[in-house]
Amino acid sequence: MTAESDPELIQAIEEFYLPRHLVQAIYDMGHIPSESKESQVGVGFIDIADYTKLSRYLSPKENQILLNGLYTAFQIVLERHGGFLNKIEGDSMMFQFDDVIDKNIRDMEAAKRLTHIARELFYTCIEMQRACILFNQANDSFIDQSASGDARQAMSEAFGIIQTLRNKTDISSTLFAFFQIRIRIGANIGEVTIGNFGPTGSKQWDVIGLPVINAKRMESTAPIGGLRISEEFFEILEKTGIANDYFNDFRTEASKLGSVYENISKDELYRYKEVILQEKRSATYKTYSVQVYPALPESIALQAEELLKHGAEGAASILEFFRYYRGNHFVIDSLERMLISKGVVFRKAEILRLIAPRQAKAGKPADRLSLYRILDYMDKFLDYVQKMPQDDEKPDFFSYDQYMTTMREQILSTYEKQKKTIIQKTFFVSVIVQQVYASIESSIQEYQIRMNDVDEAEIIEEVESLEEV
Repeated sequence: MTAESDPELIQAIEEFYLPRHLVQAIYDMGHIPSESKESQVGVGFIDIADYTKLSRYLSPKENQILLNGLYTAFQIVLERHGGFLNKIEGDSMMFQFDDVIDKNIRDMEAAKRLTHIARELFYTCIEMQRACILFNQANDSFIDQSASGDARQAMSEAFGIIQTLRNKTDISSTLFAFFQIRIRIGANIGEVTIGNFGPTGSKQWDVIGLPVINAKRMESTAPIGGLRISEEFFEILEKTGIANDYFNDFRTEASKLGSVYENISKDELYRYKEVILQEKRSATYKTYSVQVYPALPESIALQAEELLKHGAEGAASILEFFRYYRGNHFVIDSLERMLISKGVVFRKAEILRLIAPRQAKAGKPADRLSLYRILDYMDKFLDYVQKMPQDDEKPDFFSYDQYMTTMREQILSTYEKQKKTIIQKTFFVSVIVQQVYASIESSIQEYQIRMNDVDEAEIIEEVESLEEV
């Protein structure tokens, strides 16, 4: 059988695989764009954190159903804001906002179009993170009335798997005790080339350019459960007032939820950070990480309280919270308060001696410091040792011998400096940091064992009282 002999099947295949949003946009234009163009485009990337670990507990069919449901949730949010799903690659996806797909902004003047794209891209990223939180709870409140029957079916099947996992009684992993999918999102805006790319028969509507690459780098360095945007994107949000609007709305939501985030400052909501990528010759990117969930500190504390009941694996999961959120004093302070209230004893003086022995010797009152402040010390030292010495400027050229002599001296000098930095970094990361986290984890496990001993003693006491009766 050839394709020509079954045109209905060909049509069904095309309708199944071709993006409807793209097909409709091109139909509205009345022709297939034959040439690419340069345009301001908003680009976002999503990646599921540690999905390989999560997928081990699911069958191939369950993996497919779960991912289809999750991506359906993201698509619902994306379509609501006029965006276009560019591609899905395993456990990651790329989406974009442009004036070709979105007919509502084609005729806008450039400034208004850029503002529109910035607002929709930004709030899409925020809502996708919140949709992921609701997805973990099998809560479909983010689905609006316009969602198709197929979308609702996909969500229903995914929620069935989540509820099954949560209700397992034979728990061999904290995954079942507290099922979580966590994502990181990165976004950027810039002028890119947009158009049809690829050979005949495999064309794809795509965007290429440095802003796309930088958007991907924003995602790869984003905090888990959070959003990272480029400095250029943030400046647009600031200039247009979008940044202030979100700041006010976020604090209002946090207040209604009774969250400590009601006191968050603008600098804490949009936290500036220079991200260093060692694999890119220590290239530095000016970025902002954005808080997306107004009740995050309380939510993490509640999760940790539940995980306390699940032994070593629960302790390891709580430790991951300290790793992931160590730069967020609201979350770390909430975690510390909850754990101390339960009876966990942290050896802060010991941890401080590991990180800053000189300060510890000087009599720094470690017990008065919060764990956040101590971990902040650690991060400052970590940032310091990660700064690789840069090459000196090349000398002027007068002769081969003069130039090579000077360059040889510079190269050897840079090597010696980098060798020292690498040794310092390796020791701090592999020895100091690991001991700090081991201390925190051990304190949690110490509490768990103490609680288990109490439970066992109570059981023995009850049995003895029954024997007496």
